[in-house]
Amino acid sequence: MKKLILTVIALAAVINLSFAQDYEKMRGSEICSMRKSKMPKPEKYFQDSPGSPRHSFDVLNYKLNLDIYHCYFSPYAKNFNASNIITFRVDSTLNNIKLNAVNTSMTIDSIRLLSSSSPLTFNHTSNILTINLDRTYNVGEVVNVKINYRHLNVSDNAFYVSSSGYVFTDAEPEGARKWFPCWDRPSDKATLDLTVKVPVSVRLGSNGRLNDSTIVGDSLWYHWVSRDPIATYIMVMTSKIGYEINISYWHSISNPNDSIPIRLYHTTGQNISNVRNVILPMTTYYSQAFGEHPFEKNGFAYVPNSAGFAWGGMENQTLTTLNSWGENLAAHEYAHQWFGDMITCASWSNLWINEGFATWSESFWIERTGGYSAYKSMINSDASTYLSQNPGWAISVPTWDSVTPNSNTLFNFAITYCKASCVLHLLRYTLGDSLFFVGIKAYATDTANFKYKTATINDFFTKMSTVTGQDLSWFPASWIYQPNHPQYQNGYNITNLGGGQYRVNFLAKQVQSNPSFFQIPINFRISFTTGSDTTIKVMNTTNNQLFTYHFYRQPTSVVFDPGNEIVIKTATLVVGIDENSTEIPGKFALRQNYPNPFNPITTIQYDIPVNSYVKISVYDNAGKEVSVILNQFINAGKYTTSFNASKLASGIYYYRLQAGNYTEVKKMTLLK
Repeated sequence: MKKLILTVIALAAVINLSFAQDYEKMRGSEICSMRKSKMPKPEKYFQDSPGSPRHSFDVLNYKLNLDIYHCYFSPYAKNFNASNIITFRVDSTLNNIKLNAVNTSMTIDSIRLLSSSSPLTFNHTSNILTINLDRTYNVGEVVNVKINYRHLNVSDNAFYVSSSGYVFTDAEPEGARKWFPCWDRPSDKATLDLTVKVPVSVRLGSNGRLNDSTIVGDSLWYHWVSRDPIATYIMVMTSKIGYEINISYWHSISNPNDSIPIRLYHTTGQNISNVRNVILPMTTYYSQAFGEHPFEKNGFAYVPNSAGFAWGGMENQTLTTLNSWGENLAAHEYAHQWFGDMITCASWSNLWINEGFATWSESFWIERTGGYSAYKSMINSDASTYLSQNPGWAISVPTWDSVTPNSNTLFNFAITYCKASCVLHLLRYTLGDSLFFVGIKAYATDTANFKYKTATINDFFTKMSTVTGQDLSWFPASWIYQPNHPQYQNGYNITNLGGGQYRVNFLAKQVQSNPSFFQIPINFRISFTTGSDTTIKVMNTTNNQLFTYHFYRQPTSVVFDPGNEIVIKTATLVVGIDENSTEIPGKFALRQNYPNPFNPITTIQYDIPVNSYVKISVYDNAGKEVSVILNQFINAGKYTTSFNASKLASGIYYYRLQAGNYTEVKKMTLLK
């Protein structure tokens, strides 16, 4: 029997090793999804009832003191004694507060105000801890409440104890409430002060900085303090008997004398080179794009699946848990330090703020050394996975704010990771690199609204609209709040008008049923018998939209989306379109140019309801005509034309359409 047990243990070790080797070749987002989506189905306490009270207080700090000394020795019990001093600010007049605290995970022993020795009454039922305060508190008052509690000897998928010497926590999406009482929603971030008693042979890491450590006899007290607010699900402690630590120092770009330690916790003899060799250049690369590394330290701690951390990584603030030292996994989880940790989704319906950015950042990291083609190859892989596995729901579902879905839905790889990454790529394609990266950095460095705070998807797009000067409200409406993807059945024809003039009609047509239309800029390449090809990029604002262009050389063919930038789509293109699909408009209209601001080419769309003589002119800020875009008789229809401002200086310009008695003027901005 003993030999059999040893054989099984040896076999398990080989399997774990082979999995770890495979992980290093896998996408970080895939490993992350595998872990999170396989968490146990949320229990009843994950669900907020329709009558859940409005959050009436803001937690400022959790001060935890835990004694987990005996958890490292046989029988490796999971119970511990602890206290939690919660400091909160009153946001709405109240005389009690409600916290999340799972009944099957903990017992509450006593509660009092920190300023008083008198106990407070409380009720702990249905995983809600209601604390009755000593009086009614008014808006703005700050209260300190101390809770003495015990974690029970139960396996609750939040506090883990292993016979191999690992003791750690893992809390996404709502597991913090299992190891300490808290207001366990991502919208309420607080600082953390954590003191933990362990044996002297243990290394323990947590959020923030190691403030001090004290040895008394055979016991060691670690004291970790985070100066920066943290969402409860990414508060963490990770420890092991005999952990080794490798520390690298990243020097700030703005102040090279300021160094930030990056701590890698690993087992003896473990090969950590994949992460150790890239973590400093990765920090620089992300800092240049997203704003400087936001925390006072960072790190990664290895925990194997045999200890309970199966499948992947978890982006705990300043101390990521992972079970593989793969570069892709590190790139994904490390990007979360900016997107998910520094800026956290305000609720689970806004998870795109976290996972979409982190998954896209894997491709962005590859772009550093492999260029855009390597980036695009990984984005195409995300698109392929989504298209083959699409379960049919949107990236963001509003009901997730009140009812947290099961983990298979919330962390679905095809939607939450792959499609979400592709949608961020579509935003890059829509805006162009210059505006996209300026906008992303402005969002991530906005200390007034977002940095160290939370954000919604709409918050992000409002910020991007402000920074880029474009109204982007249409983008999430199409790509984040709707399921599925466009299915194009486009068509074109080429007409010889005589006199050396040719017309190309391109019909943009989507045929999917749910939803019926996705707005996005489209591009198509026109080839000619002479000269170089012409690629046109124009905003597709309605279904069955006709685009017409005139040339004084002979077109031969049209290719839709030649670079496959609209990566999540299916598309066919046929020669010949129904001339009845020209959609003659009911009234004159001059539309806003796209892109705007632009450099140096932009596209202008206009509607002509009757055959008319049409003139479109461009004027500078002083009212002087500087260019004539069109000046001829044209048939009724919807038209698109391009304007090249390469000979003009940066500034504000106006373009005017005149047709009969109709005149309309729009403003546009040229930024070189």
